[in-house]
Amino acid sequence: MAGHSTPAGRPLRVAVTGPSGEIGQAVVRALERSRAVGRIEGMARRPFEPRERGWKKVTYRRGNVLDREAVAELVKDADVVVHLAFMIMGSASESRKVNLEGSRNVFEATVAAGAKRLVYASSVAAYGFHGDNPQPLTEEVPARGTASHYYSAQKAEVEALLERTLAGSATAPYVLRPCIVGGRDAPLLIESLPYTQIFDRLPRAVRRLLDGVPIIEPVLPDPGVPFQLVHHDDVASAMRAAVLGRGTPGVYNLAGPGQLTVSKLASELGWYSIPVPELAVGALAEMVGRLGFLPAQAQWIAAFREPVIMDTAKARRELRWRPQHDALETLRETIVNARLDRFIR
Repeated sequence: MAGHSTPAGRPLRVAVTGPSGEIGQAVVRALERSRAVGRIEGMARRPFEPRERGWKKVTYRRGNVLDREAVAELVKDADVVVHLAFMIMGSASESRKVNLEGSRNVFEATVAAGAKRLVYASSVAAYGFHGDNPQPLTEEVPARGTASHYYSAQKAEVEALLERTLAGSATAPYVLRPCIVGGRDAPLLIESLPYTQIFDRLPRAVRRLLDGVPIIEPVLPDPGVPFQLVHHDDVASAMRAAVLGRGTPGVYNLAGPGQLTVSKLASELGWYSIPVPELAVGALAEMVGRLGFLPAQAQWIAAFREPVIMDTAKARRELRWRPQHDALETLRETIVNARLDRFIR
């Protein structure tokens, strides 16, 4: 098992891209609590004041992962690099530039700096949404991505890029694949749902696919496909274990206990749900893309046609990961805080 001590016996110096994001803040909180971590260097595009969060180990700088010099400066003295900067909601071209070029800059700079470990936050989407994927998914299943779902395709491509870049180097890769992330700092799960606006704008032909069920807003179409959630604090605890070198380098699935359906999501929101055939789900996704919503939102609707349930035994065994929140708890906390955040704003 890899240790977390440095040659000089000093605490670890950790560089983090994207520390101000939903997962990033949770990861920094977890690293702040670790005695094995002495210094945290963070970089993101938005202004951020670590002291306002009570963080004492963090030095923060504004910068972009597309700036090779800024990335090299961030990681030059790091023992471990944590790469979290990634674009989820955006156009295919915009997200590809950040996700592929930015990740390449981070990976190459990390190898050049001689860091001991690189911890990368991938996604369940890297597996792709394929009908022939085994259920549940283990880490031995290849990350194929889905070409029509560009976030999924990019996640798989970045993993392949990471493997090529670190091959033969002294830097050990840890790739963590969380499912949908929720929690108090992750309202994206709720705020990205465009369903409540869709039905007013759908043609009658698409409505007829719903078998004549009357549309009562707000409403979510339920294809009956289960999904998983994981709390951002639980993702952070797994990433901290990787930073410390626990277990063996490689890929780890992350998902909280339990499974949910869109009907359960609707119930917790106080909304309605209606069962829809697979054809209707595909039609909804296509129409959302034509009606001015973000392409990524349309793609996530289409993704719900295939179950993507992961097995997390490896993370529990090797990282000694023990998630503290199940899927339903994570969902409820996400909903409460998303609504509170909207009310405050």
